[in-house]
Amino acid sequence: MATFSCPISFPFRCSSNGNHNHRDHRVDIKINGSTSTRPIKLDPLNEIAGVVKASTSLATVHENGRISEEQIRQRIPTQKQLVDPYRQGLIIERGVGYRQTVVVRSYEVGPDKTATLESLLNLFQETALNHVWMSGLLSNGFGATHGMMRNNLIWVVSRMHVQVDHYPIWGEVVEIDTWVGASGKNGMRRDWLIRSQATGITYARATSTWVMMNEQTRRLSKMPEQVRDEISPWFIGKHAIKEDVPEKIVKLDDKAKYVNSDLKPKRSDLDMNHHVNNVKYVRWMLETIPDKFLESYLLSSIILEYRRECGSSDLVQSLCQPDEDGIFTNGVEQNLLKNMVLASGIMGGNGHLGSLDMKTYGYTHLLQIKGESQNEEIVRGRTRWKKKLSTIPYSTY
Repeated sequence: MATFSCPISFPFRCSSNGNHNHRDHRVDIKINGSTSTRPIKLDPLNEIAGVVKASTSLATVHENGRISEEQIRQRIPTQKQLVDPYRQGLIIERGVGYRQTVVVRSYEVGPDKTATLESLLNLFQETALNHVWMSGLLSNGFGATHGMMRNNLIWVVSRMHVQVDHYPIWGEVVEIDTWVGASGKNGMRRDWLIRSQATGITYARATSTWVMMNEQTRRLSKMPEQVRDEISPWFIGKHAIKEDVPEKIVKLDDKAKYVNSDLKPKRSDLDMNHHVNNVKYVRWMLETIPDKFLESYLLSSIILEYRRECGSSDLVQSLCQPDEDGIFTNGVEQNLLKNMVLASGIMGGNGHLGSLDMKTYGYTHLLQIKGESQNEEIVRGRTRWKKKLSTIPYSTY
């Protein structure tokens, strides 16, 4: 989408056709020397003065009072907001965390009427951007702050770990909490929690690590001091997932059991940074797993280690290798399944899980760009799977 700038005169000349209570106000915008009168819809919570003030603040960051039509339409806050009625969001955690209420839509669920992993990842991404939006730090980049835009920097995710105890169902109302913290000298950590609004039970948790990349050179960059000054007041010390020693993911080779070659990115796979969105990688990974296995097992955990970006002209290969024994008895995985069982209300009279299948299974994944001389890694992955329950949790919901 092309963007353009237009000179705008202040103060705004607003009219309401003689009716001062009318909400369809109009603003004269000069574009390429001509004047265009356009309507601005005002919600009941804002008056004309508020719109003029917000737009004036935006114009001050541009030379000669220039402001893009895109910014007028988006109305990105230039100061911290505590409540966003449009996105059902609010600032929490003593003014630095973010919570958003979401209804699971029909297009976000699969055949079993539960939200897909891709949908959860998209919600993570959306709430993260909305958090920056409400902070007043958002520039016109994909989550980039004003300091980042001045230094031609963008965010890229380097690692993500998601644990799912239970998937929300279609029509269910969930609350998503997200916050940020420091990760080394030049990185940032972002965490999430998803829980049922009706019961308060936590359904999923995630943690991720982000670093900065120069948008022009496509090389990783140190965090400038002005950017650190912008985001560090928002840092929180708590963790959604405690990783004392992050799990290392081995690199697969061409001997992997399952291989899906000749994957070609589509235009719809590209994000605002003009590379394949990281959520698309998960789809390519999971499609290599046999359908027979997916009929009986549910993904409970995924770890992703991102190596490089993928462009629209790249040819991608997806490799997948099941673990030799296929079974994990790790205490963390046992607790994940136990929590899901507790959430579903399936429990024996003595409070024990009884003969329920507590086994979990694992796969190692690799996405790589196929090259003439050598293949380049895009992302390594590890997935954990548990037996699907025969009883649907919250069947009376």
